[in-house]
Amino acid sequence: MFNSNAAARVVQELRGLAGAAPAGTRLPSVRELTARHQASPVTVAAAIRQLVAEGLVETRSGRGTFVAARSAAPSSPPDMSWQTVALGPRRFGEEEMQALLALPPSGAIPLTGGYLDAHLQPAAALGAALARAARQPAAWQRGPVEGREDLRSWFARETSAPTPIPSDPGLRAEDMVICSGGQAALSSTLRALTEPGDTLLVESPTYLGALAAAHAAGLRVVPVPADRDGVLPDQLAAAFTRTGARLFYCQPLYANPTGATLSPARRPAVLAALREAGAFLIEDDYARDLTIDGDPPPPLAASDPGGHVIYLRSLTKSAAPGLRVAALGARGPAGARLRAARLLDDFFVAGPLQQATLEFVTSPAWHRHRRTLRTELRTRRDALLTALHRHLPHLVPPTVPAGGLHLWTPLPTGADDVAVATAAATAGVVVLPGRPWHAAEPPGPHLRLTYAAAPPSAMDEAVRRLATVVPVTRP
Repeated sequence: MFNSNAAARVVQELRGLAGAAPAGTRLPSVRELTARHQASPVTVAAAIRQLVAEGLVETRSGRGTFVAARSAAPSSPPDMSWQTVALGPRRFGEEEMQALLALPPSGAIPLTGGYLDAHLQPAAALGAALARAARQPAAWQRGPVEGREDLRSWFARETSAPTPIPSDPGLRAEDMVICSGGQAALSSTLRALTEPGDTLLVESPTYLGALAAAHAAGLRVVPVPADRDGVLPDQLAAAFTRTGARLFYCQPLYANPTGATLSPARRPAVLAALREAGAFLIEDDYARDLTIDGDPPPPLAASDPGGHVIYLRSLTKSAAPGLRVAALGARGPAGARLRAARLLDDFFVAGPLQQATLEFVTSPAWHRHRRTLRTELRTRRDALLTALHRHLPHLVPPTVPAGGLHLWTPLPTGADDVAVATAAATAGVVVLPGRPWHAAEPPGPHLRLTYAAAPPSAMDEAVRRLATVVPVTRP
């Protein structure tokens, strides 16, 4: 049994001996240390591993434990200033993406983040599936570079409309490629379908990660206005005509950050604009499994016999951050280019992770998780809305999203959203300003408030803290 007091004594002795002796000096054996400190061999071995990790000692198979060689400390830090010139300016979105993925400081209440609270993640079911997959030798072998056919088939079936078009079978397994997460899939798509200097149309506001990936690919990003019913089709058609763009990025379902869903009346007009322009739409269906109220409409890809829609579906947001599994679907030459791009990026997604994912999404555990998630997200969303009504009624969003993870809340006219977010962090609640989610000047200040990262019981205190740094009336 591991004894922490005995381990500490062993560590103290060996650290003292290693500090005083030259490199290569033999240290006491495990047997000697066991007798001297009345510790078990397991405890002594654990203490030695700790010092090996610190670089103080090294073990040599069959010979024992020795003082490790120590590298001489430099007299002064090396001069890295030359890299500033060699690297040039920082890329757009680097700081914002780091803030988006940063862990909240101790004691702060997170109203930010893009993943589910750990209590909402199906960790036990995922762990069990991965353990079973890891024990199967075949899972560790090289599979198809585009991913397992059975997993690709599952993703393809998920794109089907309730009543498929008889003349169009929709996306099939051969149209899909498995990717290591939605962000990797998006980056590959932008690089595969564009050249540096091309124009990418985006909803305004839109997902920060899409803006960062577009700028990293050297694209010119042009925003298209959107409202509570999604992108404005007439403005999208005008943007295609004015810019000559051939690619539009969109989140038609529970868009991040606004929560908007493209209305049934606008869907045909958006697809018509694509056909007229001879363009592609990247449909980022990240929130398909994050529905709270009602039933979500089918993907746009289900009504696209002409192959204009590039379909992207990730499981990371709806399951766990570590489930880096997504799929891209496209037909025709575009699909071939995407599959080639993914091959160049990382060959293929790890076999055990693919097999575990397939087992999970085809098991009753997946359906139970989605039912539980719907209830839990509704509880958290409504708790946050209740707290806003109580403490910050002028921040209540005009539209309550029917799914997703976020509320898009307007700040008083003239407020500085970045300054508010900074002050909120000091007050112990973490929020994100709205400015970075715009490709151009924002029409007004907003905050993105996430309801999936904190428990319902914390929402009132979180908004109470936020209220101490937000103006309570419009000027």
